[in-house]
Amino acid sequence: MILAERAARLVSEIAVERLKLEVARLRRERFGASSERSTRIDQLELTLEDLEETLAETEAQAAEPEPHTTPTSSQRKPARRPLPEHLPRERILHPGPTTCACCGGARLRPLGEDVTETLERIPARWVVIQHARERFSCRDCETIAQNPAPFHPIPRGRAGPNLLAEVMMAKFGLHLPLHRQSQRFAHEGVPVDVSTLAGWVGAVTTALSPLVSRIEAHVRGADRLHLDDTPVPVLAKGKTRTGRLWTVVRDDRPFGGPEPPAAAYFYSPDRSGAHAETWLGDFHGIVQADAFSGFGRLYDPGRKPGPIREAACWAHARRKFFELADLKKAPIAIEAVTRIDQIFAIERAANGLAPNERRAHRSIRSAALVADLEAWLRENRAKLSAKAPTAAAIDYLLKRWTAFARFLDDGRICLSNNAAERSIRPIAVGRRNWTFAGSDAGGHRTAALYTLIETAKLNRIDPQAWLADVLTRLPDHPARRIDDLLPWNWTQPQRRQIAA
Repeated sequence: MILAERAARLVSEIAVERLKLEVARLRRERFGASSERSTRIDQLELTLEDLEETLAETEAQAAEPEPHTTPTSSQRKPARRPLPEHLPRERILHPGPTTCACCGGARLRPLGEDVTETLERIPARWVVIQHARERFSCRDCETIAQNPAPFHPIPRGRAGPNLLAEVMMAKFGLHLPLHRQSQRFAHEGVPVDVSTLAGWVGAVTTALSPLVSRIEAHVRGADRLHLDDTPVPVLAKGKTRTGRLWTVVRDDRPFGGPEPPAAAYFYSPDRSGAHAETWLGDFHGIVQADAFSGFGRLYDPGRKPGPIREAACWAHARRKFFELADLKKAPIAIEAVTRIDQIFAIERAANGLAPNERRAHRSIRSAALVADLEAWLRENRAKLSAKAPTAAAIDYLLKRWTAFARFLDDGRICLSNNAAERSIRPIAVGRRNWTFAGSDAGGHRTAALYTLIETAKLNRIDPQAWLADVLTRLPDHPARRIDDLLPWNWTQPQRRQIAA
């Protein structure tokens, strides 16, 4: 019986290690089609969680090992990583014995101590901050003097900056609807109505609008942009209709650009390309996007103030072949995926190089592959019926071949539009939780808060800590120095103890 249990645990541990390796491999492969890989990763992680939970339950239920036996390889635990050093430590002393358990003597001398650490989480601590302003009266003229009242993050608001930042981050960063936050606060003994939380969201959106405008201006100042959109259900009279949330991403890091990354979002009640054209304003440069027909006016050579050049997404083109290769095992589709993957593999070595270096790298290593792929596609397209699914996938590439091949002549262009798709993903996740936007105005608020939170993430700073500090400083911060509060210019302040 014991041998059978050990064998079962060994099989489970081997399966867990294999899944961990597969998840790590897929995460490392940053290029290529994102949708099928992210779906595969999600499935593997769920399976991995289930296996690890089952393994832990089996070990917990197993009988203790027999005495004087050596642990088998399946019983050995991996080395635990140390608990974070920055966390405060609370010491609980367990006094030693006062008499010897062997002889009963009381002459014991200390030999040091053994310390075992456990990680614990204490529920949030609520506190009411009282701002007391002393009044003084002048004995000479009887004038009463008093310092002005401190500024609040939102006018006449009773919520502090840390609480406001937590509510914003919970809804737009962790996708927790306001009614669930209200239930959690009530469970902690502090009832806060949903209407009050909603008021805070509206007020914070207004207070932070100058930062949103500055981020949007920074994005429009790029030479190359990523553009994408996703549907968002919007509540209407007796039903829901479909609006759109758009993301415009500036990320110059792939070609070694010095400017910080940023993601700007905007909302529109429909998917007309005119909304993107209006938002881009006087931008002229390169736009990487999917083959949405509504973008046709953006690429008009006579566009004012200047033309926008289209750079197509190889990940979208690959995805169409991948589906046929995966589902129908179509030979042409399988070969197309293999050829496109070769181009992506070469591109990895150029990531982070300057534009001229990237262009030279592509000219030497990628140009011939791209030319061969075009010739091969045209040759096989001539053999296929116009209604064949593989023909449609080939046409998607050939009809836009100039846009697909443009990356060979410009080192700033990426192979894919994955930067925009990564920025859209949080909306797709959040949409399953908050279900719909309450109105068009709610869609605009959502876009503004996503702009702030996702830009902070792109710059590798904690969005909640940044929002809390900005809300603290913003009321009396000089308008001419608003750029000091942008995520890429922000430095985290030292922790300050709340004065009682």
